[in-house]
Amino acid sequence: MCLLSFFTLAGFFFMDNNTMNIAVVGGGSWATALIKMLYDNRTPKNISWWMRCQTSIDHIKKFHHNPNYLSSVEVKIADDAISSHLPSLIKNADTILLNVPAAFLKDALKDISADDLKGKKIVSAIKGIVPDENLIIADFMHQKYGIPLNDMVVISGPCHAEEVGLEKLSYLTIASLDAHFAQIFANNINTRYVKTTISDDIYGTEYAAVLKNIYAVASGICHGVGFGDNFQAVLISNAIRETERFLKAIHPIDRDIKEAAYLGDLLVTAYSQFSRNRTFGNMIGKGYTVKSAQLEMNMVAEGYYAVNSVHQINKNHQVHLPIAHAVYQILYNKQSPKTTMQNLANQLS
Repeated sequence: MCLLSFFTLAGFFFMDNNTMNIAVVGGGSWATALIKMLYDNRTPKNISWWMRCQTSIDHIKKFHHNPNYLSSVEVKIADDAISSHLPSLIKNADTILLNVPAAFLKDALKDISADDLKGKKIVSAIKGIVPDENLIIADFMHQKYGIPLNDMVVISGPCHAEEVGLEKLSYLTIASLDAHFAQIFANNINTRYVKTTISDDIYGTEYAAVLKNIYAVASGICHGVGFGDNFQAVLISNAIRETERFLKAIHPIDRDIKEAAYLGDLLVTAYSQFSRNRTFGNMIGKGYTVKSAQLEMNMVAEGYYAVNSVHQINKNHQVHLPIAHAVYQILYNKQSPKTTMQNLANQLS
């Protein structure tokens, strides 16, 4: 796998003199953080933003803050560049940045055809699998809309939107089969508080982002049922080994699982106070039902949907995934969180 520092490619900083026209699709915290990055980066670009909720759009136009997510972040987008009508925004864009939960992607794109996306570059900041298709975003966009894989970019962490909003130093991996386009996009989001790296491992980084949400749910469940930091360390060391086994089965290329896009993203999602998947798991461990936890959070925990998809995908690969299997048993077969995690503990080393 090729993984190159942004700074080692400084000589290619001005690789393309064309101004990017980027349409951001999604209205949540990560979309808001990406809007901030795009505006704080000084590379010339045109930015538009699709949000489903007209009330939120009206609020942003009036007060320049997202009322529901990262509300302390100033939104600098022009009033005429934010809309609830996606086809018009896509028509005028050359790059589409997808940032809705994977479970709702099909609905968000329901009025968009393959012809609408013809010739467009697709950037996915979605860390999930389209549930009823059991496809990562790159494969879904390729199969459903005919987007060539070379025209896809995948953004992975380790990076929480909340820390971007606070301008805490953060790191992103920009993965694409087209290193030229990966670098161009990286040049458009790199800021003094966000450092970028490019990679050619679109499958590995995207599947790793899916798996880390499952393991963050596991981490939260373990905390909820009373396991301490000592067990958490064992859990996550086993989780990165599960990730490596799964990635080797799905897309066997040369990669270093210790790099930030894999191990780093797993660590921040499993341990951070900002992790919605860990929060969701913690609530499950404390006795919440899935539905009650989802309602109280008012945010989507991608790990809930991802573990079912991974369970289905793994039927064809038979990779040993005891942690993912335990989470699946708790969330979908309603097994006792405490008993299941105690049984899991006996399998780990």
